Amino acid sequence: MTTPTYPSIAVVGPGAIGTTVAAALHEVGRTPILCGRTARESLKLQDAEGVVVVPGPVRTDPAQIEGAVDLVFLAVKSTQVEAAAPWLAALCRTGTIVCVLQNGVEQESTVAPHVPGCPVVPSVVWFPAQAQPDGSVWLRGKARLTVPDVPAARIVLQALSGTRCSVELAADFTSVAWRKLLQNAVAGLMVLSGRRSGMFARADIAQLSLDYLRECLEVARAEGAILGDEVPQQIVEGFQAHPADMGTSILADREAHRPLEWGIRNGVVLRRGRAHGLPMPISNVLVSLLAAASDGPG
Repeated sequence: MTTPTYPSIAVVGPGAIGTTVAAALHEVGRTPILCGRTARESLKLQDAEGVVVVPGPVRTDPAQIEGAVDLVFLAVKSTQVEAAAPWLAALCRTGTIVCVLQNGVEQESTVAPHVPGCPVVPSVVWFPAQAQPDGSVWLRGKARLTVPDVPAARIVLQALSGTRCSVELAADFTSVAWRKLLQNAVAGLMVLSGRRSGMFARADIAQLSLDYLRECLEVARAEGAILGDEVPQQIVEGFQAHPADMGTSILADREAHRPLEWGIRNGVVLRRGRAHGLPMPISNVLVSLLAAASDGPG
């Protein structure tokens, strides 16, 4: 029987999402190189079934990288791609696959300039993972990724085969990515209210969310996404079904006074809606408030 050969792997950005993927790989004996801003001896993932400790160290100097790898999981925020560029330069050679674990629908155009000659595989991350005060990560659901059904994505599928993080290949990735973007976009309301998922139980917030999501839906369709009229209601009901204390990454960034990913979660909807000549009354207000919350002044 032939033993499977797996790609060499690095994870850049061992935050909540990066730690989850690193733990999934480590559990099956494919421990990746860990690269980040903060030196740590190990990573820790907790879920309902226990704890997984991923041995480090987390490397903090790209100059210490001894050679390129076959696959890089880029798990930094869109606001951190420029800062992560030295890692990409150190870890990538022509043909290295870069799987981007970020929000938004512009992953390829954002990352590709930093990795010439390397296929960039965008992804949709479906799992709720939250960083804890002690530096560990709490995984509150099943880990799942969706990637486009393209040749480079087969390497991602191979790397994560048999792990706790399932990978789905989507023939219509545009529709999947825009549906997730709608979910991320309406989560921006949590930033402006300073509240978690429980706020969607309010009738007024639910209605505002539906109105905004319907506005976003028209943009998604103009961009080629095939999404039904039921999607806004489904997304609101999804938030209502979450535990009342469930947060989101953009809210965590706001609470920590970090820059917000408002541009790739909400601004992109406004920009593309305007390009298509669509009315964007809610976006016009929401995006300005999110930009001010992130960038100031004041």
